Amino acid sequence: MFLCLSTFKFKSRLFFTVLVLLIITPLIGHYYLSKEEKDGFENSYNTHSKLEVHGDYGVFRATDLKHRIAELVRIKNSVNNELRNIEGKRQKLLNELALNHKKIEDSKAEVIRQEAELEKLKISVKQAQVAENEAIIQNSPNLAPPRIILPQNPPSFIPLPVNTHYTCRNMKNCFDYSRCSLTSGFPFYFYLSEELPELVSTSLNKIVFQVLRYNPHFTNSSNNACVYVALIGETHNFINITQLEHLPFWGGDGRNHVIFYLSKNIYNKPNFDQNIDFGRAILAQSFWNEKNFRHGHDIILPVSLGPPGGEVWMDSPYMLPARRKYLLSFEGYKNTNIIKHQQNFVDMLQKYITQTTVDQFYIITDCENQRVESNIIDWCLCNDETKRKVFITQSTFTLIPAPLDNDMISTAMMQTRIFESLKFGAIPVFLEHDRIGLPFDEVIDWCRAAICIAGERIPELHWLLRTIPDNDILLMRRQGRMLYEKYFGTIQAILDTTLAVIRNRIGIPPMPVIDTPSPSIFNEHFKPIKMDPIIPDAEPEESLGPLEQPFSSPVFKRNYTVMNIQGYELWNSWGDPFKLYPHTPFDPLLPSDAKFVGSGKGFRPINNGAGGAGKEFCQSLGGNSPREQFTIVILTYERDQVLFCYLYSLIL
Repeated sequence: MFLCLSTFKFKSRLFFTVLVLLIITPLIGHYYLSKEEKDGFENSYNTHSKLEVHGDYGVFRATDLKHRIAELVRIKNSVNNELRNIEGKRQKLLNELALNHKKIEDSKAEVIRQEAELEKLKISVKQAQVAENEAIIQNSPNLAPPRIILPQNPPSFIPLPVNTHYTCRNMKNCFDYSRCSLTSGFPFYFYLSEELPELVSTSLNKIVFQVLRYNPHFTNSSNNACVYVALIGETHNFINITQLEHLPFWGGDGRNHVIFYLSKNIYNKPNFDQNIDFGRAILAQSFWNEKNFRHGHDIILPVSLGPPGGEVWMDSPYMLPARRKYLLSFEGYKNTNIIKHQQNFVDMLQKYITQTTVDQFYIITDCENQRVESNIIDWCLCNDETKRKVFITQSTFTLIPAPLDNDMISTAMMQTRIFESLKFGAIPVFLEHDRIGLPFDEVIDWCRAAICIAGERIPELHWLLRTIPDNDILLMRRQGRMLYEKYFGTIQAILDTTLAVIRNRIGIPPMPVIDTPSPSIFNEHFKPIKMDPIIPDAEPEESLGPLEQPFSSPVFKRNYTVMNIQGYELWNSWGDPFKLYPHTPFDPLLPSDAKFVGSGKGFRPINNGAGGAGKEFCQSLGGNSPREQFTIVILTYERDQVLFCYLYSLIL
């Protein structure tokens, strides 16, 4: 037991001693080694400094100094070259980095553009699907016109009832519709001079023939004609029914015939019996007895005092000022004193003109030395047109009374007053309007171009004319000018208007207008101006809607309805019932909700009817009209660069 304890103590002391030696010995060695290294470094530094100092200032080391300097210069140049190479590499890396950045930005822009293009294509696909569905479910397919149905033979002979005066009350019981199908184009045949023996002067017939050849409905085929046009007048022979019955295509009763009586002799009655039975033929003239005029069948013509054709606007005066020297004018004389004729409203006019007014009147009811004699009972004219023009062009209004003979509704002299008032810009005042037969009154609204009053309004006439404002005066004067230029100014206008009235009665549309390309403003020597390149917009902010395949605009959709629905505007506002246009700016629009209830074909509501902001509007082809491709016209006032930028933005 004791021995074991002693052995344990010995081992503990030995272990402790070894541990102390292991710790102290490295520390002592580290101390001496550090001190020796420090002393050696100081001695080496001092020695080197002394040598360098001795070498810098020593005389015997000049050669070594030269070599040392050359070596240092070489090292400097080498370092500079290395630095230049490093800087070049750095610049190259920077350029590559900038180029990569640009490629990244371009790629981002391209991604955005492709995404926008993808959205457009998606919208276009939706539009194509809508169009496909419309084509499948449409219940009003486009119909091809039927074959033109034309007669192959002239009218057959159908005699009039014997010992009975046949009265045509309308077109229905006097016109052969079988010769005029809706798609026939209303062809008419004009009788030549050799086919009208002793009915008309050869010179007048040739003039009218040359004029009518310009009408698109004219045909040389008598077998296929819908209407036959014959001209009478300007002849010394007295016309009778026997001469008419000898016309080659009269057919016994004159159906589908239009008889024009044209004469520049306005002071005498027509040289045929007014009680002559023209059968089913339509008679068109200026001189009409109320008993013989067949309403809805015969036609009242204006006087044919104008040229054969051409423009007539240059013969009319300027429409301003609105109010002229004379407020009202009238010149004429009575050639009868028979009691059976109308009450003399014109003579009463002087009595009711206010004497204290500043307005001036030109009222002449007796032109002793300037009369033009006539065998027609009416207010006769004084002087010739040149002298009448002097006071008419100075008149705001001109009085046109009804014929003195109560049995007459129209005379050539009354029609002459209407013609001259429209030509020279004096607004007509129709006195006893209900007794006056006006030209083409079944299609023309005369009260838009004239003052229509009853004879009993004579005491209030001055006050009435005085209350009309200048803007209404100019509006009526402009309307009268349009009527004169379109329907009355020339023989061609009178003939074309008469045929258009008949065509309108039987419901045949006019011939379509000829589609002609616009003439180029550039000749073969034109050289386009070179412009600066256009900088494209990488991120267009707006879309012009979905892409579509080219398709033609819908045309001629209202051929047989425009005359019924907008016939009034055709004759009185647009002034062009002679041509059929593919479409007009005045076509009626559907109600805004119709596109959602049964009439959605062709429409593209904005955001399916929900509307939206600018984005939804840009991405749709919506609106109140069916889709249509159109041409954009931009006025840039010679700023070509602006124009090209706009055009470039449209094709992005």
